[in-house]
Amino acid sequence: MKTLMPTQLKNEERKWYIVDAEGQTLWRLATQLAVILKGKNKPSFSPHLDNWDYIVVINSEKISVTWNKLEGKIYYRHTGFLWGLKEITLWKLLEKKPSEALKKAVSGMLPKNKLRSGMLERLKLVVWQEHTYQAQQPEKITL
Repeated sequence: MKTLMPTQLKNEERKWYIVDAEGQTLWRLATQLAVILKGKNKPSFSPHLDNWDYIVVINSEKISVTWNKLEGKIYYRHTGFLWGLKEITLWKLLEKKPSEALKKAVSGMLPKNKLRSGMLERLKLVVWQEHTYQAQQPEKITL
């Protein structure tokens, strides 16, 4: 018996969803967003195809995180120079760039291949209640 794989759907429209992140836990929200960005919520899911939807997240600065994670979660990066290891806690990251923590959490839950950048481009993070994507008529979903 042959295994049938779905092909790229030409006539299917990409849906736009809007999610309110106010009061939601960071990593629980990130897992649900990653499932939608991967396309696993569609019956035509295939891991190698670009059939993903757009997600607009409003109030991304009002996510909730436990106190232990605020102090204990550390993000590392390296500049490329000798002794160039930089670290920042989640507390300071939320002060400097409020939506960057959600973006990093979702990025860590996506597949580590060439499709990841395309998935992240379809994640639109808005710090305030108002957004500029009204023309796409996003459908509001609660996660």
